Amino acid sequence: MAQGSKLHRWIIIGMILGFIFGLLLNIYQSAINPSVMENILWYTKLLGKDLFIGSLKMIIAPLILASIVNGICSLPSSDQLGDIGIKTLIYYFSTTAIAVTIGLIAVFVISPGTKESSVKIRNNRIEEINEIQKKYDVQQPSSSFINFLSIGSGASADEANSKKWSRLNKGATRSPGEMLRQDILLKILKNPFDSLANTNSLGIIVFAILIGLACLVLGDAASGVSNFFSSLNLVMNTITMWVMKLSPIAIACLITNMMATQGIPALQSLSWYCITVVVGIAFHIIFLLIIVQVFGKMSPFTFLKGMREAWLIAFSTTSSAATLPVTIRNVEENLKVDKKVSNFALPVGATCNMDGTALYEGVAVIFMIQVFGGLADVPIDLTPAKTIIIFITAVLASVGAAAVPSAGLITMAIVAKAVGLPLYYIPILYAVDHLLDQFRTSTNVLGDAAGTVIVDRLRKKK
Repeated sequence: MAQGSKLHRWIIIGMILGFIFGLLLNIYQSAINPSVMENILWYTKLLGKDLFIGSLKMIIAPLILASIVNGICSLPSSDQLGDIGIKTLIYYFSTTAIAVTIGLIAVFVISPGTKESSVKIRNNRIEEINEIQKKYDVQQPSSSFINFLSIGSGASADEANSKKWSRLNKGATRSPGEMLRQDILLKILKNPFDSLANTNSLGIIVFAILIGLACLVLGDAASGVSNFFSSLNLVMNTITMWVMKLSPIAIACLITNMMATQGIPALQSLSWYCITVVVGIAFHIIFLLIIVQVFGKMSPFTFLKGMREAWLIAFSTTSSAATLPVTIRNVEENLKVDKKVSNFALPVGATCNMDGTALYEGVAVIFMIQVFGGLADVPIDLTPAKTIIIFITAVLASVGAAAVPSAGLITMAIVAKAVGLPLYYIPILYAVDHLLDQFRTSTNVLGDAAGTVIVDRLRKKK
C-alpha cells in the first residue's frame, strides 16, 4: 500500500481522516447506538494500539540487541566506541538540560496559571476547601485539617483513575537516589533473557555493549557471533518494513479512537497550559534544528524531511520505543548517518534521552504551583531555590521515564514531591495528557535523531 517516499503521505492522510471521523463520533455520540459506538472503538483499538503498536513493540528487544552488537562489531577498536559513547552522552545530557530551561522560561513568561481559565480552576478548589471547613466547623486550617484534606483529595483522585493514581504514589515514594538505583542500576544488572522477555531496554543495551566489546577483543575467534548479529540486524530491518505497511490504516484508527473518546472540550479549561507546553516544545525544536545545521552541517529542511515518517509515527503512537525501528531506518537511509553511530546512539536515546518529557515536567509542576500555590494544602512560593530544584529533578526524572505512553505523567510525581506539591493535583492534567504526550514524544525522537547527526559529523570530522 505505502512504500518508500510515499509512506509519509499516506500516514498524513490517515491522521486527517482519523481526526475528522473521530471528531464526528465525539460530537454525535449521543445519536449513535451505544453498541455500535462500542464496536467502533473496539476495532479502532484493535487495529491501532493492539496490532500496530503491539507489532512494533514485539520487534524492539531483538532490534536493540542486534543493532548495538552489529554497530560495535563494525568498529575497528573499542576506542571508537568510547569516542561515540562519550559524545552521545554529553549531547543527551546537554540538550535535556536546555529543554528544561526552555520550558521554565516559557512557563514563567506566559504564566498560564494566572490566566482566566486557570483562575476558575483555583476558585473551584477554594470553594471545595471552604465547604469542607464549614462542614467540619474548622475555623483555622491546621496540620491535622490539611492532612485530612489530603487524604480526602487523594481518595477522590484514586476513585477517578485508580491505576494512574497508584503509579503516581509509587513514583512519589522514591527519592532521586532510589530512582537511580531501581531504574538504572538494577535494570542494568537484570538477567539478559529476562530483559529481552520484558523489553527492559537499559538491560538489553548494556548486555549488547558487553557482547560487542567481547567480539572486538576476540576478533576472528568471535566472527561467527558477529556475523549472526549482522544477519539478525538485516532480518529485523526487513520485518520493520513489513510492519510499516500497516501504519497509515493503524494511525487513522489511533487518531479516531483518541478523538472519539476525548474530543476538544477537554482542552478548554487547560488551553493556556497546553499552549505553554507546545510553545516550549516549538522553541526546543528550533534549537535542535540550529545545532543540526551548525554542528551536524545538515540543513533543517533535509533533517525534517528525512525524519518525517518517524516523527509522524511518534506523534501517533506516543511511544519513542515503539518508534525506534522507524527512527533507525530514517536516520540511516534518509540522513545517511553511519550505522556505527545510529545503532548505538538511538537505542540509548530512546531509553535515556527525553527532551520533550523533561520540558513538559518542569512546565507542568510550575503551572500547578501558579494555580494552587498559597492554598491551605499548597504552601509553596516559586522562589529561585524551588525553581532550581524543579530543574534538577526534571532532568533526572526524564532519564527514568519509560519510553511508553504517558510515562512523563508518572515520573512527574518525583518533581512534584521535591517541591512539596500534593500529588492529587496532578490528575487535573489527565484530560490533556494524551495530546501533549504526542508533542513531547515526537520531540524526544527528533532529539535522538539530531544527536546521531551531530555525533556522526563530529566523528567524521575528527
